[in-house]
Amino acid sequence: MTDGLVMGPGEGQQVSPAMTLKVGDEHSQSRSMFEVADIAPGFDVGAHLHRDAEELFYVLEGQLDLLAFEPRFRTPGNWQSWESHTGATVARGGPGSMMYVPRGCPHAFANPGPGPAQPGPARMIFLVSPSGHEHYQQELAELVASTTGRSDRRAARPP
Repeated sequence: MTDGLVMGPGEGQQVSPAMTLKVGDEHSQSRSMFEVADIAPGFDVGAHLHRDAEELFYVLEGQLDLLAFEPRFRTPGNWQSWESHTGATVARGGPGSMMYVPRGCPHAFANPGPGPAQPGPARMIFLVSPSGHEHYQQELAELVASTTGRSDRRAARPP
């Protein structure tokens, strides 16, 4: 029998300045779990999809704009204006909000601040299945740290 894992606040492996790995492929074959802190006002991950992974996002603090649907039209640049075939639009989620993203589903999140309703950074828990997403996050953090200027063309998202 294998022992479980208990971590206290602030523990885990730092994989990027804002992302701490809590559980990864070293401990689980089925999922990775991250705490994402200091999602600054104006941060936008951009719309993307993963063909071989599903994700769960749970907002702990602050507010995030959340998208998890196939839009009628994929317009470049402004995913915040997308609408699904059923009429769904981007949702603004505060503490306790959750977003589930099945494999192959376009998704995005952004911190809409600054403003009176969004005074600062957001914080969330992020789960990915299967495990191993931490390796992509580490490579992306290294790429961003070594890049000057625009990095969006150099950062390929995992399939």
